[in-house]
Amino acid sequence: MPATKFETTFRRILADGKHFGDVGQYEEIRGVLSFHIDPENEANSRITDVMLAPRNQDGLVEFESDVSLILPVDKSKVSGKLLLDVVNRGNRVALPNFNRGTRPLIDENTPIDVEVDLGDGLLMEKGYVVVACGWQVDAPPFDALITMRGPEALDDDGSRLKGKVYMQLQSPEDTHNFLLSDKGHKPYDAADMHEASAMIEIRDMPDGPSELLPRDDWKFGRIDDQGEYHSDSGYVCSEKGFEKGRLYQAIYTAVGAPVIGLSFAALRDCVSWIKNGTEGLESPVDGIETAYAYGRSQTGRFLRTFAYNDFNLDEEGRETLDGFIANVAGGMRGEFNQRFGQNSKDRNNMMHQLFPFASIEQTDPETEDTGSLHGRLDGRGSNLKIMYTNTSAEYHRVDASLLHTDPDGRRDIDQGPNTRVYHFAGTEHGIGTWPPTDNAFIVEGAERSQNMRSIIDYTPLLRACLINMDAWVTEGVEPPPSAHPKIGSGTLVHPSVLKNVFSKIPGSHYPERHPTPRRREFSPSEENEHPNILPPEIGREFGGLVPAVNADGNEIDGIIAPEIAVPVAAHTGWTLRHPDVGGDKQLLVFAGGTIPFSATRSERSSTGDPRLSIEERYSSKADYLDQVRAVAEDLVGAKYLLSEDIEVSVLLASRMWDWFSESAS
Repeated sequence: MPATKFETTFRRILADGKHFGDVGQYEEIRGVLSFHIDPENEANSRITDVMLAPRNQDGLVEFESDVSLILPVDKSKVSGKLLLDVVNRGNRVALPNFNRGTRPLIDENTPIDVEVDLGDGLLMEKGYVVVACGWQVDAPPFDALITMRGPEALDDDGSRLKGKVYMQLQSPEDTHNFLLSDKGHKPYDAADMHEASAMIEIRDMPDGPSELLPRDDWKFGRIDDQGEYHSDSGYVCSEKGFEKGRLYQAIYTAVGAPVIGLSFAALRDCVSWIKNGTEGLESPVDGIETAYAYGRSQTGRFLRTFAYNDFNLDEEGRETLDGFIANVAGGMRGEFNQRFGQNSKDRNNMMHQLFPFASIEQTDPETEDTGSLHGRLDGRGSNLKIMYTNTSAEYHRVDASLLHTDPDGRRDIDQGPNTRVYHFAGTEHGIGTWPPTDNAFIVEGAERSQNMRSIIDYTPLLRACLINMDAWVTEGVEPPPSAHPKIGSGTLVHPSVLKNVFSKIPGSHYPERHPTPRRREFSPSEENEHPNILPPEIGREFGGLVPAVNADGNEIDGIIAPEIAVPVAAHTGWTLRHPDVGGDKQLLVFAGGTIPFSATRSERSSTGDPRLSIEERYSSKADYLDQVRAVAEDLVGAKYLLSEDIEVSVLLASRMWDWFSESAS
């Protein structure tokens, strides 16, 4: 059996010993789980380069993952349900999103036993076991991150592999150096510090024309603060400097290819161990019958890749996950099972893992490729339940709509019976920024936007998805129907259509145009997904569309949160980069915006805003909150919101009123 040994690092009581309903106290067990997988087993056949991984004396491939188990102290209170937190770059995402807890910003100084915030305890009160298992070998080497260590693929003669890497680099300030990785991850080292064929293309828009940075203007290595050059195969540098906001797309030959697809085996076999135990390693908790996974952003794309490859059967042919929620992944997969793949890469103009987007079989009319994201699952009759949830930011990235249209964006499609697609209208990739600001944390740091960042917290809608998923799997209760904008109803439109609304709203800064994902011919190798054409040949656009809006600038289809249905502002899935960080014609990736209504009629008149002011819409704060509550109750009736989250919605709306109304109250 693949899970062979678990070594405990520490064990502790969480939340200062707080009791959660009838379940009681929770504890965390943190340790390292060792795996030995059989590369010849059918369950592992789709792991890229697994046959090139070194083997032990038994012919098995070894690797290990950090694992965090959060479970009731009284094991008799375990509900039988497990939630796999598919950690994002080593960070927990399930507890912050479902329990509305905080997530620490982890760096090299963060201790391994950093506090885990259980938030309002939704999962705890329902007796869930929450498991986080490391799956990334290239995450930053910080003790507190939950990561994986695994082998490197080697040639038959034992030599390290070499191959091309294609990546995009961007900085919010002028710089002389770029680390050859995304978001501070471990880079692929350059094989030849003087590689003549290495190149860097420069673009001002992801799908715009390129210029070549002269090879004499840059080299591998880095320049320190005193201007001294240091040889370093993990960096590129330029004495002239790289300009803030511009997109630098580097192509070079790297050396050393970890078998990154072992990540799928790690999560699969960790869940299988907890569900079933192994011959040599008992499960840490008895009675787990149902397992769900939650992935957000990077790990939502990971779960889409998991489904596409059907990694859900363990080595004994058992289903591991019973359902999963892939949140804010849009229409992308990613380089999670690719030789020289970059786990953190997240731009649709840089990857070939796009089509097939949808859960049913389609044919791309341009390339004549045919496929389905769920083709392998459906082919063997898997009953895995899947929810895809997205925000407006993934629609304005212009790939999320392709989950529920044909590839050219000409007609709507239906999902299969085991799939739901939900759009959280008027939200951004993250769970909103509070208090309001135009300078909010994105991924690596603060990047300023031209609009106030989105303030809408969609976690109440997400919580309902999990409860609906559980009822779907354990009781056969159908969840509410997919909810998203549609071509047929006129609520899914070309991005240019929205200009008609936002051009009339002062200070809206609507983009001149949206970069659109295109067919790009990378010509990947079938056995390892590695591209053979770099840079790729660029073809026609896919038919990406965005949600339509009303005269206020708010979206009109999908699941509409009470704070948007009863508005004091327009809430968008887009905002432009601020000139301070460069690239001010580009969308600030992942970010949405908030465009407040005027507080009073006189203020509205002075600015020329055509939208009614807060004063003109509501007689008082009480009137406003009554309307918010009524919408929340309707959402509960439709099962898009939990009854206990009515008060959460009212509280979120109340703070918005206090911030934006001022003299209107």
